Amino acid sequence: MNKSNIAPELLPLRFMRPVLWRPLLPIINMILRALPHPSGREVKVKKHTITSRSVEIFTAITIEPAGLARPSPCLVFYHGGAFMLRAAPHHYALAKQFALKTPCRVILPDYRLAPRHPFPAAVEDCYAAYEWALTNARALGIDPGRIALGGDSAGGNLAAAVSMMAHDRKIPQPCFQMLLYPVIDRRMESGSMRAHQRTPMWNARLNRRMWETYLPKSTDCPVHYASLMEAPSLKGLPDTYLETAETDPLRDEGIAFAQALGAQGAAVQLCQVSGAPHGFDLMKNSSLAKRCVEDRVTALRQAFVSEKY
Repeated sequence: MNKSNIAPELLPLRFMRPVLWRPLLPIINMILRALPHPSGREVKVKKHTITSRSVEIFTAITIEPAGLARPSPCLVFYHGGAFMLRAAPHHYALAKQFALKTPCRVILPDYRLAPRHPFPAAVEDCYAAYEWALTNARALGIDPGRIALGGDSAGGNLAAAVSMMAHDRKIPQPCFQMLLYPVIDRRMESGSMRAHQRTPMWNARLNRRMWETYLPKSTDCPVHYASLMEAPSLKGLPDTYLETAETDPLRDEGIAFAQALGAQGAAVQLCQVSGAPHGFDLMKNSSLAKRCVEDRVTALRQAFVSEKY
């Protein structure tokens, strides 16, 4: 890949790609589990236990800015990691920024991972976390009418899938969804997917491996809760902020999803980030990442004060 396609301040990312070799996944996830969660006087962090529909128990943490008024808006944020990797320090730092700058409470579910737990385990856990936030809103100090869903990469996929599930299962919809360079379509037929076979951070080869690991050849769960562009309808889904990165193989499917949401009635803000690979905000001190974080926070603030809610 030509280095000129990446903004100069992001060039260190050209050497980075996630390790998805199955024998190493348990070791990587053990290391990620041991790394510190967000802390500091400016936030309070609590751990909670949630039970999914399959009676599987998983945990989630809440991040609450000190002095936050009750009831407050809430962002349920699903971390990326190809459906195989645990949340990284980057995700906790990002969630902390959303909590402090919006301000709002942030819930980070520690959902089950492939290959041990393929689809639909992760999305059912993520749905359970959203349902838990609704059910326990008063105890958590949350305004149930101002709960947004968000996520990066695979987490963006899970956020949109939970919105679909909420609509189909007839529980209250989230007020908003924030999808950051999301995984959208298992068919991998877009122009950007064909063009980015070996790009930094994420590429078509890794994307294929992710789908082969996450999505079984046969499943009783509707496949469009994994491959969102295959949904029979997107009508009734919430207003959306959707971000894509220029040199990301997922770029075009993200754009297509934004256009499809808009065509079926959602108000969509599509932010196309030039000079950026997938996961570019890992370079948190870059001006590009800082600007995008501010754009995301602005979108959340506007959603939480909308007259619709």
